[in-house]
Amino acid sequence: MWSNLKQPKPIRNEKFLNEIRQRKCVICQKFGEVQTTMTTAHHVIHDRNSGRKTCDMRAIPLCDGHHQGMWDTKKVAIHKEKKKWRELYGADWSYSD
Repeated sequence: MWSNLKQPKPIRNEKFLNEIRQRKCVICQKFGEVQTTMTTAHHVIHDRNSGRKTCDMRAIPLCDGHHQGMWDTKKVAIHKEKKKWRELYGADWSYSD
């Protein structure tokens, strides 16, 4: 019965995402790490109840090392080590405005 209910589509805002990409990584700043790669916009994933992306307005700025870990492999990347990332830095949603 409940599975037929559609989830509302998340709000998209490319202008806000571009502004996020201009900021410094929130993890590097808070934990005194050196940011060596560009900033990307990360849609929060901790405690999310569905597979959908969250609203763009909840995205946070992360360097590649803390986000995907494709170029900077010396840091803990949330998409590679979600549980460890949370243990070290807390829930990703706690960094959204």
